[in-house]
Amino acid sequence: MATRPRGSLDAGFDLDKPLYTISVASEILETHPRTLMLYEDVGLVQPFRTSTNRRRYSQRDIRKLQVIQHLTREKGVNLAGVRHILSLFEVIAANSLQPPADLHDVFERYQQII
Repeated sequence: MATRPRGSLDAGFDLDKPLYTISVASEILETHPRTLMLYEDVGLVQPFRTSTNRRRYSQRDIRKLQVIQHLTREKGVNLAGVRHILSLFEVIAANSLQPPADLHDVFERYQQII
C-alpha cells in the first residue's frame, strides 16, 4: 500500500480540514455537545477554533472521537484510561509492534488517523 501524506485520504480530501460545528459533530457521533466539550477539557481532542472562538471539528477529529466512544462505550474504559491507551497506540504504531489482541480492532481504526 502506498503511503499517503498526513491529512489526505484521496487526492483533494483533507482529513484535517475543520468542517463541522460542535452541533453537527455531536449529531454525527450521536452524543451531547457537552460530551465533546468534556473530551476537549481532558485533552483527548483539540478542535480548531475560528477567529470568533467557535469549535470546528475535522474528519480526523470525528474518527478519533469514534475510537474514544468505542473505548468508553464498548470496552468500558474511563477517560484517563482512554488517554493512556491512545498514547500507547501511538508508541505501538511508531515501533511497528502488535497491539493486545482484545484491542486490535480499535488499534486498526486509530492507526488510520495517526
